[in-house]
Amino acid sequence: MGNQMDKLSHLSYAEVPTVDPNGVDTEEGPRIGVSYIFSNDDDEMEDGCAVEVTEKDPNQEEKQYDQRDEVECAVFNRDECIYEKSSKSANLEVYSPENLLNKCKAGDLVEFVATGQYPHWAVYVGDFQVVHLHRAEVKNSFLTDASQGRRCRIVNDLYKFKALGADMVVQNAMEQVGLKDRELSWRNSECFAAWCRFGKREFKMGGEIRIGKQPYRLKIFISDKHSHVLEFQSLEDMIMEKRRNDHLGSLWVDGRCHFLMHCPV
Repeated sequence: MGNQMDKLSHLSYAEVPTVDPNGVDTEEGPRIGVSYIFSNDDDEMEDGCAVEVTEKDPNQEEKQYDQRDEVECAVFNRDECIYEKSSKSANLEVYSPENLLNKCKAGDLVEFVATGQYPHWAVYVGDFQVVHLHRAEVKNSFLTDASQGRRCRIVNDLYKFKALGADMVVQNAMEQVGLKDRELSWRNSECFAAWCRFGKREFKMGGEIRIGKQPYRLKIFISDKHSHVLEFQSLEDMIMEKRRNDHLGSLWVDGRCHFLMHCPV
């Protein structure tokens, strides 16, 4: 049974069932997404995330980043768009950590990005510091240390939920510092940071019951005319898949989607 559960949590696109036997996406026939209920925290697999450093760390050398690797997508809860990342809808420009500090305000969400790595999210709390979930612990770090050589940007507007006041966002973040392992209620850094800013239980582990129809749709934009759609029972599962795509990059994701669209299942 354990091996079967492990397989369930690591299905590839090729193993995901489709409605259309030709694998062609339509609005009426999205694919059923993967449940990550048995999956480990994907932040545990990140390379080069924040560690406490007291001297020059070789990992602080700037890591490779190419905006063409960005996977553009939108997320819908039934008919409402609750997240969108695309060059048409958001400013995806990235900065060095030092330059971003000049733009940050307390309560901002910060995303650290590098090619081939999971994005790492944090909450800026002022005084050049962020609070973030890293390696199964909520930590308070300097933004420059948390970056570990990654480029970064402010991502307040990717999620469309109404944000809490800046003071409450900072309070939410600071009150969790020191939590670790089984004390945690979030599966990854993005869920933690988004919960701090929006306060929605859906970002927490077990925040939604996974039964019935899948209310969340992840729409991956392949081109102006084509997209790939997956459905999920929880926001948490959708975020895990979205982050997996970010980690793999647009070239891999687009290739897999084109394969599924033209290959019978």
